[in-house]
Amino acid sequence: MADLPAITNNPDIRFLGKLLGDVIRAYGGEKLFERTEHIRAASVDRHRSNGGGNGNGSADTDLGLERLDIDETLDFVRGFMLFSMLANLAEDRQGVAAEQGATVDAALKRLAAEGIGHDAVMNQLDQSLIAPVLTAHPTEVRRKSMIDHRNRIAALMAMKDRGLDETPEGDKVEEAILRQIALLWQTRVLRRERLYVADEVETALSYLRDVFLPALPALYQRWDRALGARTPSFLRPGSWIGGDRDGNPFVTADSLRTALGKACEAVLGYYLDAVHALGAELSISTDLAPADPGVESLADASGDTAASRSDEPYRRALSGIYARLVATHLKLTGKPAPRPGPLKGEAYDGPQAFRADLVAIAHGLAAEDAVRHGGPLATGGALGRLIRAVETFGFHLATLDLRQNSAVHERVVAELLKVAGVEDDYLALDEAARTVLLRAELSNARPLTSSFAEYSEETTGELNIVRAAAEAHARYGAGCITNYIVSMAQSVSDLLEINLLLKEVGLYRPGDGPSAAIMAVPLFETIGDLEAAPGIMTEWLALPEIVAIAGKRGHQEVMIGYSDSNKDGGYLTSTWSLSVASTALKPVFEKAGIGMQLFHGRGGAVGRGGGSSFAAIRAQPFGTVQGRIRITEQGEVIAGKYGTRESAMANLEAMASATLLASLEPDQLSAADTKRFGAAMTTLSDAAFMAYRDLVYNDDAQGFRTFFRQMTPLTEIAGLNIGSRPASRTKSDRIEDLRAIPWVFSWAQARVMLPGWYGVGQALAGFEDKGLLREMAESWPFFAASLANMEQVIAKSDMGIAARYAALVEDASLRDTVFGQIKSGWGQAHDGLLAATGQSRLLEKHPALETSIRLRLPYIEPLNLLQIELIKRRRAGDEDERIGEGILLSINAIATALRNSG
Repeated sequence: MADLPAITNNPDIRFLGKLLGDVIRAYGGEKLFERTEHIRAASVDRHRSNGGGNGNGSADTDLGLERLDIDETLDFVRGFMLFSMLANLAEDRQGVAAEQGATVDAALKRLAAEGIGHDAVMNQLDQSLIAPVLTAHPTEVRRKSMIDHRNRIAALMAMKDRGLDETPEGDKVEEAILRQIALLWQTRVLRRERLYVADEVETALSYLRDVFLPALPALYQRWDRALGARTPSFLRPGSWIGGDRDGNPFVTADSLRTALGKACEAVLGYYLDAVHALGAELSISTDLAPADPGVESLADASGDTAASRSDEPYRRALSGIYARLVATHLKLTGKPAPRPGPLKGEAYDGPQAFRADLVAIAHGLAAEDAVRHGGPLATGGALGRLIRAVETFGFHLATLDLRQNSAVHERVVAELLKVAGVEDDYLALDEAARTVLLRAELSNARPLTSSFAEYSEETTGELNIVRAAAEAHARYGAGCITNYIVSMAQSVSDLLEINLLLKEVGLYRPGDGPSAAIMAVPLFETIGDLEAAPGIMTEWLALPEIVAIAGKRGHQEVMIGYSDSNKDGGYLTSTWSLSVASTALKPVFEKAGIGMQLFHGRGGAVGRGGGSSFAAIRAQPFGTVQGRIRITEQGEVIAGKYGTRESAMANLEAMASATLLASLEPDQLSAADTKRFGAAMTTLSDAAFMAYRDLVYNDDAQGFRTFFRQMTPLTEIAGLNIGSRPASRTKSDRIEDLRAIPWVFSWAQARVMLPGWYGVGQALAGFEDKGLLREMAESWPFFAASLANMEQVIAKSDMGIAARYAALVEDASLRDTVFGQIKSGWGQAHDGLLAATGQSRLLEKHPALETSIRLRLPYIEPLNLLQIELIKRRRAGDEDERIGEGILLSINAIATALRNSG
């Protein structure tokens, strides 16, 4: 990779590629380097000669892959994977993924130009919540060790940008970068053991502790300056890791306690370091400035009698705060603080009391500055950032959601009612009878459970979860767990069952003014569920006790799922059904007088709702955002968006600015256009749905399943050890029972990307008014965003390479039939997209993204071809362990190069 082609003008890619070539030569040998260079150059030349190869493949090009022995193959795959990893880093640094206008400052200027002023913005932010929610969905193929080296290279490249020749430790910067690349080369890529929930907790914690904790307070400082006032703390992180039990038997009450305990320990450690640093900084002496009475009071109560600090009330006050934090650390974590200190203090009873002490110090500084007619000490700084952190992160760091499948709750509640002698066969009751029974039980303070009764393992486990949640509320505060998500929610009783479980531990309290410390949140996932959502929520919000509870809270959340709706109905129908459901929910909430909060269950790949968060939020139906939105961040997306402080700040700001615009801007479409475009989308969606279902769920569904499992590396992906959760919900091979992640991931590996486009081409081809399609693409953010996401997927797909994978299917007739449908659908999607967007080629209007993808394709294709040959050998019975390792390495490398493949 010594001389990269002129396909890129990114100097960082050329620089890092050269260093990687040097490392391969030094550690792999000249022979490996020369063969790698030959394959790279040949693949690049092929892509230059045929305009990128998209859709055509390279069946006749000799890349020299057959001359690699198995050991060289493993090294070659690692080299191409590392190049893709370094190219991703270089592009992130150059802002390739940055979006125009995706800042709060730009949003404020746009709103002001539309007559929406400062007061309206502040009023909106007072009611707002934006929450990126980290999940452990298994799409991150890279080990944390690889990501850590990558982040060290990013930090060193930042030093290089500043013109530094040496690191603070005295190393030459370029030598240090070369050293990190060499370490990457010699770091094992694959996990040898399966991931456990505790591993996933630690990984998430590293992002929350090392990135979110410092990044968010710094962002708020920026927003305070843009708004000219202190911004409400409206953006706070969330997590599912340790609380998401849906289909994961390894998440237990102990997992919940571990996740919450480690988060608390991390955030308290951050606060201790910050208070210690403030103590070193605030050296103000009463000999030079009088102390505020509030600060003097804290100083006197601190117990700090050191003569050296007798004239330094701020330092003495902070000594007392530090001592109280040390006691809090011991109380909440059961462990002594890393640096206990000499003073004794009383533990804080919550983050509000800690914040109050910090605010007293801030008021003291502000009062002193007021006397001096506006000095610089009251403008925030480290103290202001710490106060903001306490507001944002509390003692829990990130709000942890609980999640479980409704079928589990039904069985548990049935057992509780039977053992208590209330109802012998709850499962036999219809929905109306269930609702009456559950509401009667919820109005009664009497518990159902008894310490003398015996329960099944499942019921015991679920009861232990809610007991652990109650313990957590008492220990860390109510902000640690606020939502209980019900997967496959299909009725009001599915939500009432949650409240019944919460009542057993005091988190739901009946009476004239009922209350629920944790909100029951329905997750509507399939196309049918989305269609039923407005009716279910109408019934839910018609219950007086629920309206009373939601009224106190101010809102009710509804989660909508992208992954399963896509697997159920295809890309276009999923996207449109989500929009229609959101629109239909709005009047339901308005009638009930309750604020609506939508939680978008998005994945990394377009087939699972991936794509630009900024564009996606702005494309939400008018009036449905309302300043409140939660979005899942999964797998490889977490490292991509939040791997460094800089990238995290850019992506969090994009979410904030998009939410402001979506909440406050007037509707971009007239009522007539909304009706006209909506009718057209319904027609397109219906046609796409029929085409997709005809392929995936047709009369010969078993034939399609066979084709899918033989064409893609679905079976081989299971060996990656990238998550604690099983890949399938049951032991069946039905597509319905397969999780959405391996469904999408497998198609991406085979370069088909079917979940991101199939059915759309047939719908576009059959739609008569092509002029209307062009108008929709030009004027409607929803349609434009949908096509833009699909365009990226089609650009990364390759029907020529896909045909090589299809050759793995044993039945030639089945292969020709199914792949013929897929290839035809791809051509229609490609041509229809170009016609609707008015382009002569894919990504013509997005040159930066086009360059990024064109750079990657020559490095992905050889990996695909090698993967196919290795799969052939393994399926033919070759038991050489290196074959299996090569397959897994190739999966890892292709996913790294594609970036958003899961």
